Amino acid sequence: MKRVSWRLALFFWLTSLAVACAQTFRVATYNVENYLDQPAPGRHPKSHEAKARVRQSILALKPDVLAIEEMGSLSAFQELQDSLKTAGLDLPYWDYVTGFDTNIHVVLLSRFPFSARRPHTNECFLLEGRRFHVSRGFAEADVAVGTNFSFTIIAAHLKSRRAVPEADQAEWRLQEAKLLRETIDARFAADPRVNLIVLGDFNDTPNAPSTKTILGRGEHRLIDTRPAERNGDQPPVAGHGKEPRNVVWTHYYSAEETYSRIDYILLSPRMASAWAPDESYVLAIPNWGLASDHRPIVATFDVSRR
Repeated sequence: MKRVSWRLALFFWLTSLAVACAQTFRVATYNVENYLDQPAPGRHPKSHEAKARVRQSILALKPDVLAIEEMGSLSAFQELQDSLKTAGLDLPYWDYVTGFDTNIHVVLLSRFPFSARRPHTNECFLLEGRRFHVSRGFAEADVAVGTNFSFTIIAAHLKSRRAVPEADQAEWRLQEAKLLRETIDARFAADPRVNLIVLGDFNDTPNAPSTKTILGRGEHRLIDTRPAERNGDQPPVAGHGKEPRNVVWTHYYSAEETYSRIDYILLSPRMASAWAPDESYVLAIPNWGLASDHRPIVATFDVSRR
């Protein structure tokens, strides 16, 4: 019995040492498009082939922390988590956030433990005299990378651009964005130098009012990492004054046959000091569309840069 206890203690000591020594880590976000194991209104279960491609995409990124949008039931999530572990990617810490939409959800997975979790599941707003709920809620957690470094992560999946009879879809999304920005501002109010990552599917382009609301203004404006494909494009020329013409789209909208950037990883100024732009990218692989109508993005951080 003493021998088993000694081995268990050694395991936990080695685990804590590995976490404490972590210097470089990756954070990713991926809308997995209806990762359901049972049918739901207007949604079909994910095929085995599509699930396998989702898993392959995540394994290619090797994230240490992953935000997932459009996750189905808890059993569907656990199937994905278990399949990743079997394939060598163990993300044992997680938060499965349930919102007003009972079919798809926002999930956080992490190699590192959460020192706190603050899921936002009941946020609501008034629009044209009617009360609406944030459909998927917001996931928020404090992630302990090591004994000397931690960060806060907030994941969101805002209203889609599909028209609905209840209200204007753009105004609905803007109201959700305002509530998300209130959550962001609360973190800055608690600590102006917070290490903060805000990520997910914001369902609109960078210049849209909802996206600009999330980004904010002034000293607490978030920094857009703008990941691009690793396809051999040259880095931007210094002083060019415009965004480089890299391939940055993350979503294919079949109704309009358009490709656009609607998935984001945004950083507080303090968090950006650890960001490694050269190791942040959009995953571009063959048959990406078998997995989802979105492509995942990842940002890499190196604590030693600070």
